[in-house]
Order: sequence, then C-alpha cells, then structure tokens
Amino acid sequence: MTQAALAPADSRSRPMTAQEKRVVFASSAGTIFEWYDFYLYGSLASIIAKNFFSNVNPTASYIFALLAFSAGFAVRPFGAVVFGRLGDLVGRKYTFLLTILIMGLSTFLVGLLPNFHAIGFAAPIFLVLLRLFQGLAIGGEYGGAAIFVGEHAPQRRRGFYTSWIQITAPLGLLLSLLVVLAFRTLLGEADFELYGWRFPFLVSFVLLVGSVWMRLQLSESPAFRQMKAQGRGSRAPISESFGQWGNARIALIALFGGAAGQAVVWYTGLFYSYFFLTQTLKVDASDATLLMAGALILGAPFFVLFGALSDRIGRKPIILGGCLLAALLYFPIFHALTYAANPALAQAQASAPVKVIADPAQCAFQFDPIENAEFATSCDLAKNVLAGAAVAYSNEAGAAGALAHIVVGGKEIPAFDGSSLGKAERTARRAAFEAEVASAVAAAGYPPRADPARINKPAVLGLLTVLVILVAMVYGPIAAQLVELFPTRIRYTSLSLPYHIGNGWFGGFLPPLAFAMVAASGNIYFGLWYPIGVALMTFIVGLLLIPETKDRNIYASD
Repeated sequence: MTQAALAPADSRSRPMTAQEKRVVFASSAGTIFEWYDFYLYGSLASIIAKNFFSNVNPTASYIFALLAFSAGFAVRPFGAVVFGRLGDLVGRKYTFLLTILIMGLSTFLVGLLPNFHAIGFAAPIFLVLLRLFQGLAIGGEYGGAAIFVGEHAPQRRRGFYTSWIQITAPLGLLLSLLVVLAFRTLLGEADFELYGWRFPFLVSFVLLVGSVWMRLQLSESPAFRQMKAQGRGSRAPISESFGQWGNARIALIALFGGAAGQAVVWYTGLFYSYFFLTQTLKVDASDATLLMAGALILGAPFFVLFGALSDRIGRKPIILGGCLLAALLYFPIFHALTYAANPALAQAQASAPVKVIADPAQCAFQFDPIENAEFATSCDLAKNVLAGAAVAYSNEAGAAGALAHIVVGGKEIPAFDGSSLGKAERTARRAAFEAEVASAVAAAGYPPRADPARINKPAVLGLLTVLVILVAMVYGPIAAQLVELFPTRIRYTSLSLPYHIGNGWFGGFLPPLAFAMVAASGNIYFGLWYPIGVALMTFIVGLLLIPETKDRNIYASD
C-alpha cells in the first residue's frame, strides 16, 4: 500500500456544509442506539447470570454471564469481514442500515427470552445465539459509521468530525446505564431482578424504528461515489486487503500498534472498572451506575477534544500516550478506588490479611466451565468460597497431601476434602464451611457490602473520570487514523477486521479473563496485568511501526 499524497488546499479543506452535518448527526445518532443495544447486556450481567446460568455456583455463573457477553465480541471480526466486503462492494449506506436492523431485532428478542427455570439449557443457548447476531452486526456497524463520517469530513478536520462517532460508544453505554437505573428505581430491586430487567431490552425497539428512519435519509459518501464513478472499486476486497502483503502488513500494524491497546484501555476504563466496583468492592449497583454515568458525562467532551487535537499534533502521539499512561496508572487508580469506595474492605485487607495454605497439587484453576470437579478438593473449596465472597487472599504452599486451611488474621479454618463424599453430604458440609468462613471474615472487619455512607463519592467519581479520559485519549483519534491508513476501494474491509479483532478479542474477553485471573490468584488487582501488558505492546509496536496519517488525502488515487 502506497502512502497517499498530502491533501491539496482545495474544497475538501472547507468546513462541512449543513447537509453534511446532518449526515454526521444521523449516522452518530444511529450508532449511539447500536452501542446502547450492545452494552445493555454488560450493564445487566449480574442479573443475567442469575436468570440464565442459575444451575452453577455464583462465581462460575457470573463468569459464564461475562463469557456470554464476550460471545458477541468473539464474532465481531467475522461480522467485520462479511459486512466490510459488502460495504466495499455495494456501499456504506445500505450496509450499516442492515447492521442496525440485525442489532435492534436481536436486542428486542433478548427481552422476550424465558429464563433457565422455564426452559432449562435452551435459555442460555438462545441467549448466546442472540449475542452472536449482535456481535456480527456491530462488526459491520463501526467501520461503516467511521468511514461514512470520515469520507464526508473536511480534509484537515477529520479527527474532529470522526470523534463524534467515537463519542457515540460512551454515550450508548451511558444511555444503557441510565435506562437500567430508571427501571430499577421505578420498579424496585426485587421486581427489577425478577422481570423488570427485560424492559430496557424491549424499549430498544422504539429506538430502532427512529434510527432506521434517520439512516434511510442518508446519501452515500462522496469518496465512495467518486471511486465508483472512476471505476476504481475492488472486485475482491477480502483477498486484496489480506492476501497482498503490503495491505495485510498495514492491517497487522493497525491491530498491534493501535486497536489492541485502544481496546483494553477502553474495556478497563468503562467495563472492568464498573464490574470491579460492583462485584469486588461490593458497591450497590445503583450507586455504581450513578458514579459511572457521572464519569461518562464529565469525560465525554474529551473524546472530541482529543479528536480535534489530533488534527493539529497527530493521531499517533495521543493514542500511544494514552496507552502508556494507562499502563503506568492502572494499579494506583484501582488501589485508590478500593480505599475510596470501600474503606472498610481496604482496612480489613491491611489489618487481617487472608491466606490459603494448601498443597499446590490439590489446587485447580478456579473456573471450571462444566462444573465437573465441583471444587471438591480442600484447596478448591477454600479458594472458591473466598472468591465467591470477593475476599482477597494470598497463597502459601502447604505440606503434600495435607488438607488446606484458611487463615483470617490469626484464626485458622480447616477446609475438608469432598472428593469421596456424596453430593448431599458435600453440599451440607460446604454450607457449614461457608458459614464459618463468613463469620471469620466478618469478625475480622470484612464488610458484606460497601457502606454507602462511607463511600468517598467525589474521589470515586474523580478516579472513574480519569479512566474515561484515558479511554478518550486512545479512542477519540483512532477512527480518523484507521480511515486514513487504508485506500477507499478496500477501506471498509481493511479497517473493520483489525479494529474488531482488537476490540472483539483483545478487549471483549478482558472482563471474564481478568476475573478468572483474580479468582485463581486471590489478588483482586491481578487481572490488571492483562490490559497493562497489551497496552505496553501497542505502545512499542505503534512507536516503531505505525505512520502518522493526519495529513493524508483519502481522495488521492489508490
């Protein structure tokens, strides 16, 4: 792929016309709805775990719910290939009109699904299938929206205009959080968990109708029309994008030097932080939602700010700077969140640390997807009970063959080996063991929930806002960078695949992977090593290999 020439000082440097701004608004509004649909599931992960994965223990059910959430991310690269090819062959407009229909209908149907108690294993199977359709749709949506706006934007203001597409993702998340909070408040927690969680999915149908109507009013992008008029379209965009080394090399650089790091910073700042508050620090879901919503409101303008700034100083320094800052700041920020959101927990961890002493040979990875072992060894039982109670612990090797025991401050609690026990006896002894552990950690000062009166809400809000600003640094300019990296004839396909491998795989699997790492290690911060490692990889690869693109002319001959 040859570098495009610098843009001439022609009409493409002018500000957008009123008609072009309407195009950007309609495109962005539809994308907000699509992100609302996609992230609604994440906002309700804990309730979905209870409704669709109630046949397993609470720790496994929550990770299963996160894995179902991630199923949509897993297929995003396949949606990128399917809809990317379609967008390069027939046009941007009709492709992302199709994606919004698929997304909207899949979301509506989630609200109608019977739960596990009603139809058994068919419930989670149908849920995952609908998540797969959502993932395929979002795989085609983002590339279409980013390209559509990028190809309408004035040459030297592309970062600013595409940042409005970038801001749709946090606004879609914000909308999902606020709708969930509204129904939660209206119905009460008990009724919301019983049936009210369905309403946010069902009301999305109204938003779908409005979004489809707006997109029907759009006209095709000028760059695509020009390419078609000049006969420069690609007949085989997939093979041209990834079968020719020059193009494939740029796609790989875009993935490892941009999208992968952007993705983990995004999901750590906007999803893992929320899960960390509610699941690890035991902050009430309503309080966590309000704090997250406040951070999104305060941080949203920075997406546009960094997009506009990238038009002046370049895309590369802002994106890579965000990755580096995230890698350096995550541990201090999440430690500070613990002290601010649940000071009693932080104090208990310092004054009465919990330790598991066990024969390492008896210890398995804490997430058993098929529940085959039922955490029957003494080590597995001890760790699973602590993980289920969100109690951090350290590990110490015990004597070979010895039973594991938990040390809470100065108190020792022996576990038991349930391998040879019947299910009924094992269940009864586990219940007694859980009660003994719960009593010991409560006596040591470990709170069952975060005390709302002791939450330092300004501090939590400030820390969450810093995480959102880090997201804005990596996300605000990246749409413009990706649009400028690839030629018009294969732009939809070439842009979409690395973006969705980064966000679907590197980012989408972050929450379940991080929580499984925490459950296995006992360290509530251990899961942060994953986004830190990926962000540092992107910083190094991007620094060495990714070109600066802010002055490229996307109208130049491909």
